[in-house]
Amino acid sequence: MEILENGLKEFGLLLSDRQKEAFQKYYDLLIEWNGFMNLTAITEFDEVCLKHFLDSISLCKAIDCNKEIKLIDIGTGAGFPSIPLKIMFPKLKITMLDSLGKRVRFLNEVIKVLDLNDIYALHSRAEDLALKNDYRECFDVCVSRAVANLSTLSEYCLPYVKKNGFFISYKSEKISDEIKTAKRAIEILGGEIYDQIEFNLPKSDIYRNLFVIKKIKATSKKYPRKAGVPSKEPL
Repeated sequence: MEILENGLKEFGLLLSDRQKEAFQKYYDLLIEWNGFMNLTAITEFDEVCLKHFLDSISLCKAIDCNKEIKLIDIGTGAGFPSIPLKIMFPKLKITMLDSLGKRVRFLNEVIKVLDLNDIYALHSRAEDLALKNDYRECFDVCVSRAVANLSTLSEYCLPYVKKNGFFISYKSEKISDEIKTAKRAIEILGGEIYDQIEFNLPKSDIYRNLFVIKKIKATSKKYPRKAGVPSKEPL
């Protein structure tokens, strides 16, 4: 737990005993369920603390996570970044979206065991849920750690963000060329490039990049296109 505690101090955060217990339970569930389904290739506790927990919580470098922000996490997988964010910042109101039912069952088990409130796991494709009025342009912030190019991710994510809200993409590499390619797509979808926060994970040389896009106007109802198209034919 030292790696997590010391890393959080670099973010200006302190870990309570209750939060330590929650992270330990989350890790235990992750390893247990990983035995019969593919949740993560990273399984050593120290590495999970650094590459999953601290990486997830690094969102606090881009926004004030202590506020009652309504946030949606697209392609959440094993719950990153949502679960670590919820443990550290209980005021966040979080919706986790994943296209695989087995992962959603795991997330619901984590929510139950950790007794978390105002956090929900949904089974759907991003392209489908974004067409529903209860979710479209309803969120202050959309985040994604999913591996996809920024044009595709923007089409998945910006339709969920309300005007003056933000889509924040977690990236593990410098994306100068990707930004140039994605700029047109971001504009078509109602966004503008707002900020790029580059850093190394605490006590490591592991590069990370939070790419921040601000929503400046409504997304056309043409987007997102039907399932599968944004990844095959990026804007």
